[in-house]
Amino acid sequence: MTIFKIIEVEEPQLGDCNMKKEASDLLGFVPQKDIVYNELLPYKDKLDEESNEILAQIKGNLGRAVQLREIWPGVLFWTRKLSTYIRLYGRKFSKEDHVLFVKLLYELVTIPKLEISLMLSFARLLITLLKKKELLSREEIELPWRPLYELQDRILYSKTEHLGLNWFPSSVEGVLKALIKNCRPYFPESATQEMLDEWKPLMCPFDASMQKAMGYFELFLPTTLPPELHDKGFKLWFDELITLWVSVQNLPSWEVNLVSLFARLANDNIGYIDWDPYIPKIFTRILRSLNLPVGSSQMLVSRYLTNAYDISHVVTWISALLGGPSKQTQTQLSGLFSSITLFLHPSNHGRWLMKLMKLLQRLPASVVKRLHRERYRTPTWLSPVPESHLLSEKDITDFVESMKEPVLLAMFSKTGSLDAAQALQNLALLRPELVIPPVLEKTYPAMETLTEPHQLTATLSCMISVARSLVAGGKSYPEGPTHMLPLLMRALPGVDPNDFSKCMITFQLLATFVTLVPLVDCSAAVQTRNDLTQVEKELCSASAEFEDFVLQFIDRCFALIDISTLEQTREEMETEKMTHLESLLELGLSSTLYTILTQCSMEIFQVALKKVFNFATTNIFETHVAGRMVADMCRAATKCHPTEALELFLPHCCNAILQIASNEEVLNEEELDKELMWNLQMLSEVTRVDGDQLLLYRSQLVQILQLTLHLKCKPGYSLACKLLYHVLRSSSLIYPREYCSVPRGARQHTDTYLPIEDWGRPGDLWKLDIQWHVPSTEEKEFVFYLLDLLLKPELHRLQKHTQGEQDMSRDDVLQSLSIVHNCLLGASPLLPPLNGELVPELINSMVQLNETKVYTGVDYDLSRGNYREDICKTIRPLLHYTLEHSEDDIKSLFSIIKIINDLLHFKGSHKHEFDSRWKSFSLIKRSMENKLHGSKQHIRALLIDRVMLQHELRNLTIDGCSYRYVHQDLMKDLLKLSTSRYSQVRSKAQNALFTSLATYNFCCRDIIPAVLEYLDPDRTDVTQQQFKGALYCLLGNHSGVCLATLQYWECIALTWPAIVRSGMSHSMSLEKPSIVRLFDDLADKIHRQYETIGFDFSIPESCVDVALKILKSSNPEATTRDASEQEEMEGRKRQEQKNKDSVQKYENLVVDLLDCLYDRNIPWKFEQIAIGFLSLMLRDDQPLPSSAVLFFIESLNHDSLLVRNGAISAVSGILKQLKRPLKKVAVNPYDISELKTSLQSCDGKALGSLLVGDRPDNQWLQYDSSRLPLSRQDWDECCFIEKTHWGYSTWPRKLMLYAPPEEQPKQCKTREEMNESERIIYDHFSDRLFVDQFIHYLSLEDRKGNDKFSPRRFCLFKGLFRNFGDAFLPLLKPHMERLVEDTHESTQRCVAEIISGLIRGSKHWSYSKVEKLWALLCPLLRKALSNITIETYADWGTCIATACESRDPRKLHWLFELLMESPVTGKGGSLVDACRLYVLQGGLAQQQWRVPELLHRLLEYLEPKLTQVYKNVRERIGSVLTYIFMIDVNLPHTQPTTSPRIGEFTERVLARLKPLTEGEEEIQNHIVEGNTEGDQDERTQAIRLLKTVLKWLMTSTGRSFSSAVPEQLRLLPLLFKIAPVENDDSYDEMKRDAKTCLSLMSQGLLYSEQIPQVLSALEEISRSSSWHARYTVLTYLQVMVFYNLFTFLSDDLAVGDVRALVLNLLQDEQLEVREMAATTLSGLLQCNFLSIDEPMQAHFESLSKTRLPKRRRRELGSVVDTIPSADLVQRHAGVLGLSACILSSPYDVPTWMPQILMDLSAHLTDTQPIEMTVKKTLSDFRRTHHDNWQEHKQKFTDDQLLVLTDLLVSPCYYA
Repeated sequence: MTIFKIIEVEEPQLGDCNMKKEASDLLGFVPQKDIVYNELLPYKDKLDEESNEILAQIKGNLGRAVQLREIWPGVLFWTRKLSTYIRLYGRKFSKEDHVLFVKLLYELVTIPKLEISLMLSFARLLITLLKKKELLSREEIELPWRPLYELQDRILYSKTEHLGLNWFPSSVEGVLKALIKNCRPYFPESATQEMLDEWKPLMCPFDASMQKAMGYFELFLPTTLPPELHDKGFKLWFDELITLWVSVQNLPSWEVNLVSLFARLANDNIGYIDWDPYIPKIFTRILRSLNLPVGSSQMLVSRYLTNAYDISHVVTWISALLGGPSKQTQTQLSGLFSSITLFLHPSNHGRWLMKLMKLLQRLPASVVKRLHRERYRTPTWLSPVPESHLLSEKDITDFVESMKEPVLLAMFSKTGSLDAAQALQNLALLRPELVIPPVLEKTYPAMETLTEPHQLTATLSCMISVARSLVAGGKSYPEGPTHMLPLLMRALPGVDPNDFSKCMITFQLLATFVTLVPLVDCSAAVQTRNDLTQVEKELCSASAEFEDFVLQFIDRCFALIDISTLEQTREEMETEKMTHLESLLELGLSSTLYTILTQCSMEIFQVALKKVFNFATTNIFETHVAGRMVADMCRAATKCHPTEALELFLPHCCNAILQIASNEEVLNEEELDKELMWNLQMLSEVTRVDGDQLLLYRSQLVQILQLTLHLKCKPGYSLACKLLYHVLRSSSLIYPREYCSVPRGARQHTDTYLPIEDWGRPGDLWKLDIQWHVPSTEEKEFVFYLLDLLLKPELHRLQKHTQGEQDMSRDDVLQSLSIVHNCLLGASPLLPPLNGELVPELINSMVQLNETKVYTGVDYDLSRGNYREDICKTIRPLLHYTLEHSEDDIKSLFSIIKIINDLLHFKGSHKHEFDSRWKSFSLIKRSMENKLHGSKQHIRALLIDRVMLQHELRNLTIDGCSYRYVHQDLMKDLLKLSTSRYSQVRSKAQNALFTSLATYNFCCRDIIPAVLEYLDPDRTDVTQQQFKGALYCLLGNHSGVCLATLQYWECIALTWPAIVRSGMSHSMSLEKPSIVRLFDDLADKIHRQYETIGFDFSIPESCVDVALKILKSSNPEATTRDASEQEEMEGRKRQEQKNKDSVQKYENLVVDLLDCLYDRNIPWKFEQIAIGFLSLMLRDDQPLPSSAVLFFIESLNHDSLLVRNGAISAVSGILKQLKRPLKKVAVNPYDISELKTSLQSCDGKALGSLLVGDRPDNQWLQYDSSRLPLSRQDWDECCFIEKTHWGYSTWPRKLMLYAPPEEQPKQCKTREEMNESERIIYDHFSDRLFVDQFIHYLSLEDRKGNDKFSPRRFCLFKGLFRNFGDAFLPLLKPHMERLVEDTHESTQRCVAEIISGLIRGSKHWSYSKVEKLWALLCPLLRKALSNITIETYADWGTCIATACESRDPRKLHWLFELLMESPVTGKGGSLVDACRLYVLQGGLAQQQWRVPELLHRLLEYLEPKLTQVYKNVRERIGSVLTYIFMIDVNLPHTQPTTSPRIGEFTERVLARLKPLTEGEEEIQNHIVEGNTEGDQDERTQAIRLLKTVLKWLMTSTGRSFSSAVPEQLRLLPLLFKIAPVENDDSYDEMKRDAKTCLSLMSQGLLYSEQIPQVLSALEEISRSSSWHARYTVLTYLQVMVFYNLFTFLSDDLAVGDVRALVLNLLQDEQLEVREMAATTLSGLLQCNFLSIDEPMQAHFESLSKTRLPKRRRRELGSVVDTIPSADLVQRHAGVLGLSACILSSPYDVPTWMPQILMDLSAHLTDTQPIEMTVKKTLSDFRRTHHDNWQEHKQKFTDDQLLVLTDLLVSPCYYA
């Protein structure tokens, strides 16, 4: 059964109540929501009965299938039927049924061991059932949340997937998320609290579990509870999570989940949450997450890019915050847009642009959606927005105003104008009068310009998107429609053959506007009626131009065609086909003309028709390019008004053809007369009209057909076949006759009716008045007459040819086939499908799997012969005859393949055509819809199109349950062709075969054996081509069925061994690259598409209960009764049998594959394929048969690297299967004895439950060297908690712990107690030779320099030591000792893998074994660490990190103590030190907050060593410091940590940096990195210390969760001193680091309470004596303010301080600082942080008027006075201030600008540096305003313009 994309349709509310009532009387129930378009089909009366019948069948059979426990095929088949039913009828069932369906599917989806492909199938249907949440309220249905959580946890956090024991498809994550999203509104009210209890214990910010917890919160927390339940809903978690969000500073990956959750919460509860305190913070973070570049040298922290917010969440959040009493959001939003507007200017470009455009495009859509919900949507059970928070008119206006500028700039963006166009479409719905005029202002000039085509295409695409708002006008924008005609007339020159894109967009514009407007000349109404408004009069007068417009357009088209004739565009050599561009043009031209003529009144149409007719009949065109275009124009004209047009065209063409063809010779000519060809082409196109019109000319048409179908010339008879096809199709299809925007076509004006009233009017669904063409009896008679007349003789000839009675040339056969094919295509809607016997059960089922017939308006006339069968009976023998006698007649074979394909599938429309029409329908709908008023306010043509698509959808719905012998025969024929000698025949036949395979259920089981025959190695008669063809048949195409990966045991049990065995077939040759590639693709596809196939097909009782309810429900009653007890017993038996069979088939398949592998002759390639297949057979619910275990163990020492790697993965999986389950018990954490003692030591007070972090009740978990378990008794009493996150946040109610050792099953079995598989492993790993060989292979290097620590090998060793204890240690010990000594990379890596596996595998060993183990490991590790090299340190780091992951630190105390032994000794040189620190860091980082003692010890140890000489050690120490202080976070409700704290450390460091902070001289890095270990002076030590501290600051900015701002501020003055000013890379490391640090720190997110601290620090530094520091303050300030923009703006004091700081530095004595201050000022003005107000302007003007002292004449040769006088500085400051004002608005001219420009120009003759500043400003002004100078000129007075022109072009400009 073919499933298209499930089509979602939203319907309007049914008109009036009596319609609802009528519907429910007929159906017997009130439908939930049916597809309204069915009501408009011509056969609508039959549909209610039909839908009830199908629904009754579905209910009966689905219920029965569940009751009989038959999940496959029964349940699956009938749930698919249900989804088809929904696609055809919508949710056309009663509420009771809806609830039952949902419950049943919920039960099915959550069956624990359900096969994954079935689960996905059920989940998709459940999503469809729940999608429209307004249909079911919370009262009517409640769904539990825990089964979904368990499902999600089992699949997305699968413990066995990485070991290859489970194979999930990639789509599973998306489907599960969608499922949970749709079930969420129905979770019970207690769910929120239960979820918090479940997931809050996971919230440990240093651990991956935090991401998990946040992901679950985002997905599951319900936010649609009604207001009275808010206490049980978001109020339980909102405060905690929002304070967490506000305090996290460095964008961890889980922040994105929080944003998504808040956005959803805000959107679902508008008006119930006070967001005001958080709004500045929200906007600051949104602005940061756009990653805009600020300042000169900016480094981005990489995670800011990867973890940036998703724009769709941002948009939802913003639009939900708008409105309400405080209006704060709008203020901030305007601020946001004014600060980013400049980035949108077309001259700017960068990777951030895409995000900005997305924001612009989606925000208006989101606001429109909200407004629709508030004003137009029918109220549902979801809580409405309270009165106080509804969007007011002013809110909307403000919103549109704030977005207008950015969107208008974005029109010309480098990324194209599409985003801007979509934004404008939605803004125009809100406020047309604000948005459309500026777009028009840009469009009119663009239409006049010839030099900027991009400008034209951009403006036109924006015009198209606002077309509906413009034409409809309405109260707020009455003058809109008056622009319509000028736009149309001015757009005409765009029909330009030389510029393709311009031409296409013009076609689009014309078509869009004309669709909205009936083209009627009603200018006379101005005289006859006196009740018209001024605008109406204007419109009526203007409508006189319509006729002119239509004729001019047609002239333009003629010009276009004249240029594109074949002779002009091609050389002789090229092909005669149309190029891709030409065919697009042809489409654009014909559809635009059709739209225009459809909308014309009859008068205009008559004139246009004459014009087209004359053009077509007075010229003769070649039939390939120009001819096709003209014929299309003729067709467009004929389709609009067939009666009038056919009168002209048909007689003309027929006479012309008859006249020329009356001559006998013509019929046999190879090259036909051009005129004949052209008339034939024209005739074949104009017959594509209503069939009843053609009946009038039937005799002429028949005469022409008889004459031309047998022309000798191929192009000639092809056109005749086309004519035949069109005549048949027009008479046999159901289709709408017209698509005009007003029902029954455009009419003239009368006293009561004005056509302009219909401008832009949407179609009315209930008065669509579609004119359907339904074939009449005469038309059907005509069709069958033609078939008898033309088809029968051809079939007869072909039969005779097949029997050898009549010889036909190849061309004749092809001609006959062509006629047969066109007859079949044209008449197929009236021909009943092929009939015949059904192929008996391919599968057996206890429920009916019957076909549902969908009525599509055709009653087949069964009294006539079945033409399909006649064709079939002729074509099959012909095919066999052709294959036998002339296999190289490829063209005939092509034709036969097409005929077979259409015999099987074609009922009037092709699936791919339907899909592309559906796509283009959605595109047009989206570009023209009115989302604000919603409920199908589409234009009439679109609605008609949608009804037609609904009809085609019904037409294409095939169940494919009736698989008959006829189909089987045809598919066998296709298979034969798919293995033909010619590759083109093969590929065409294969495509047809795949289509059929996808259509008929279960036919694959019938075809597979036939395909596999070709691969049989015992056959010797298979050619290479057949072999390849068969492989392609197995491979399938990219969209259809793939025979090799069908998810059934019985199928893969056949195909997989056959694929492997085919390696021994004699037609297989590995020399042919194409065959090798095929096998690669096949193996690759199987690996990609394989999903674990289920064993357990049982159905739980809970499902059966729901199923019985469905069977008993009424309206409509289920067709089948519930099953008897006997049947139910039988069903259970079958189901148990099926489970057993599955296991049996699985084991047989494994044995089969092993047989293949043990075959000596199998080529290596196929050995690998077989091993790949075998490894897919690993599963977590069934151990692998021991024969396969033996094979994999032996393969560990195979010669081939690929096989060895595969075996290592497989054995890790096998060891997981053999792992002994340990007993776990649920414990209340507060009953654990160690927790109690730890609480008592703190006076027994448990702290408030809200606090997180280091508390008395989790202190016992932390590493304490005085309480380590050092004896057997301590070890056994110690309660180990392995997972790092437990206890940090809150304790779970029940903690799962391992039971004490005495209750556990015996861990180390003896060999006698083992099962077979375990013995195999035990024996091999106890065999010295095997182990020697194995270790030898592991220590080889694979790819030089690219090898890394391998997790697979680690898993293998972990499994060995976990399952077999220390049994294999004696054999491995000598190897490990030998490998550690060898410093080669590969040997070190090998021993690291063994050691980490050993440590992790010893998790449950007894104390004595563990103690022995560490006695062995400690010396080895010491040795390894002393031999560490630059190549191996990463592997050792991974080894230790892996060993420590999720382990209680008290278990590994030996390891930690070993690592802590003086890591930085300097023994092996700096390198060993750095590497040992790295390894130590790997271990400690895994332990996070549980080792404060070790961190303190490490810090104490490192502090004296911070003054390291070596750079690599310094960098490593910096990184280690980051990890040491990672735990010191500033998160809400968090206890101060017991780990080291940053504050105290900073104090100590500052004390040691005193020599640098006190001195005034510049800090030079004048130390040579030597080993002169004397006690150098304090200053040198301090400089070294500083370098290390810089490394620490750099690494910590991106890593920790919160930045330690107060501590950083203490170091700021020092950094400012060092950081260089110029961008020069030649600086030493220290200066570069300082600069990087500042850049990263300035981007940090600040809390509002930190802002005053930062500003006062900057203020202090700005008074520093070093001008470098003062200069850097400004660069720092720029970035910091922009990255915390709204937090600053919400604090007036801070704004004042920043302003004062900048204005102060503007008067700095150092020129560079002044200039930087001006740049900073201009930036702050640009992002509206400061505004240009009177006081500021006056301040600058007065400064700039400072008098300069007179120059004294100096004696020659005297020293020039270089120090600027204070007056000059002040004057320069004023000029710089004015210049900053001008540069702050580079793309427009605000009111204050002309005056300031005049002020500046007065300073052109001042001394330097003032003159330079003025010149630069003026030249910048000129550069940025040059583009739109015409507009900008208007802002100046004439005098000012004179001065300006003088300045900008004056000689001084060139000076």
